[in-house]
Amino acid sequence: MKYSSNHADSSTIIKEMPVEDRPREKMMTRGATSLSDRELVMILLGSGSRKRPVCTLANDLLEILDRTDNPSMETLLTIKGMGQAKAAVICAAWELGRRKPPKRRIFIQSPPDVYPLIRHYADRTREHFICVALNGAHEVISVDVVSIGLVNRTLVHPREVFALPMKNRAVAVIVAHNHPSGNLTPSPEDLDVTHRLKIAGDVVGINVLDHLIFSEESFYSLLEGGEF
Repeated sequence: MKYSSNHADSSTIIKEMPVEDRPREKMMTRGATSLSDRELVMILLGSGSRKRPVCTLANDLLEILDRTDNPSMETLLTIKGMGQAKAAVICAAWELGRRKPPKRRIFIQSPPDVYPLIRHYADRTREHFICVALNGAHEVISVDVVSIGLVNRTLVHPREVFALPMKNRAVAVIVAHNHPSGNLTPSPEDLDVTHRLKIAGDVVGINVLDHLIFSEESFYSLLEGGEF
């Protein structure tokens, strides 16, 4: 006896599938983890083309994704029925996934090691205050956005900065925030926040190693600048 499968074959049209087995409805009722790779891709694609159903496009796309770590628009557009809009959605989703801290172990030895973990926040129009939590070996435990807005006493409170690091048993943190203007010079408020966080860190037993100010092109380390 063969196990039955509710997954559609490559020629199936979404409208022909039972409602409960359609990827979008399945995600709503069972959650994203219940979906196969193809079903997730089908949701991203949204629909097929006139001559090629979305299941077929999803299969062709997965073949490419299985062979590359960095799919390009040009490569995706070689798939018959793949338009620029669909290719752009796939590339955007792939890039967002890439920017999340990978499962491989990451160790921080100097400020340049931190920059790749936070650089993708540089294009935000408002300041994002970020906390990188480390264990005793300076391995990255988490990268979290603490607050969004201007860096000042109201929006950056030590309680919020240290909440997750304490929960994750971190022994050190590196804080950072973007300057939308691109000017990496620390403001008096930046220096004040850093000073207060260092004092609070000493109280809770978590060492604040550095404060980075960054843009899309570069970053400034208060530690390396002698302002820490």
